[in-house]
Amino acid sequence: MSQEVIKEVIAAYFANIAAMNPQGWIDNFAEDAVSYDPVGEPPAKVHEGYRQFIGQLQAVFEKLEATTEHIFIAANEAAVKWTMEGVSKSGKSVKFAGITIFEVNAEGKIQTTRAYWSPAQMIAQLR
Repeated sequence: MSQEVIKEVIAAYFANIAAMNPQGWIDNFAEDAVSYDPVGEPPAKVHEGYRQFIGQLQAVFEKLEATTEHIFIAANEAAVKWTMEGVSKSGKSVKFAGITIFEVNAEGKIQTTRAYWSPAQMIAQLR
C-alpha cells in the first residue's frame, strides 16, 4: 500500500465530511467497514448508518472545515491529528480537535476508523 493512496483516501474522507456529501464520504469505505467514532461508543457499520451521520452534520452545521495537521503512516494504517471548525445554523462557531486512526485495505478503501475526540466539547460550544 503506497503512502500516496493512504493520503488520498484520508483527504477525501475529510473533504466529504466538510462538504457534508454522504455518497462521497461512504465511497471511501470498504463494504464491511467499521467506525469507532468516538472511541468508547459502540462501533458503527459505516454502510448501514452513514446517512444518519451526515444528516446530523447537515442538521446542525451551516459550514464545516477540516484541517489535517499531521499524518503519520505505518504500513496500511495512518494516525491523523485534525482540527474541525464550523458554524452552526444558529450562527455559533465551534472548533474541536482529535486524532483518528485509519486502517486502509488492499483496495485503497478505509476498513476501520478509531476516532479520539470529545463530542461533549463540541456540543458545549453550540449551546
